[in-house]
Amino acid sequence: MEEILDFLLKSFDIEKKEAREFSPLVLAYVGDAVYELIIRSILVSRGNRPVNKLNKDATSLVKAGAQADIIKLLKPELNEEEFVIFKRGRNSSPHTMAKNASMSDYKYATGFESLIGFLYLDNQFERALELVRLGLDRYLENEDIGVKIYE
Repeated sequence: MEEILDFLLKSFDIEKKEAREFSPLVLAYVGDAVYELIIRSILVSRGNRPVNKLNKDATSLVKAGAQADIIKLLKPELNEEEFVIFKRGRNSSPHTMAKNASMSDYKYATGFESLIGFLYLDNQFERALELVRLGLDRYLENEDIGVKIYE
């Protein structure tokens, strides 16, 4: 089966680059979009709802604090390479900071996004989904945020 990234790049006649070539912040840039798309896809698949409700639920799961909590819950499940990618992202020096997030949460969220971006760009999308699923399960079990992601 052709991986999603390969299919996308082939459609635009673009040659794939090695995921390890990208800086942690570039990986986080991609990971942010991939994670948001996963969350939005899950929420929308639950059926038609007002867009403002969808946005509220999505925001509660993609904000830096939630991502920081999710990666902290996932750390024991990461293999050595994934942990190194996460740490590179966490230890990078972003030039901005999220509104309504502590620097610590922002750095952990950047590490999480770097990991998701790396897995996506390395054609390990199944692993990215596995980690997101596990992280969401653990996060929602511990937090009372009022979002039911799965029925």
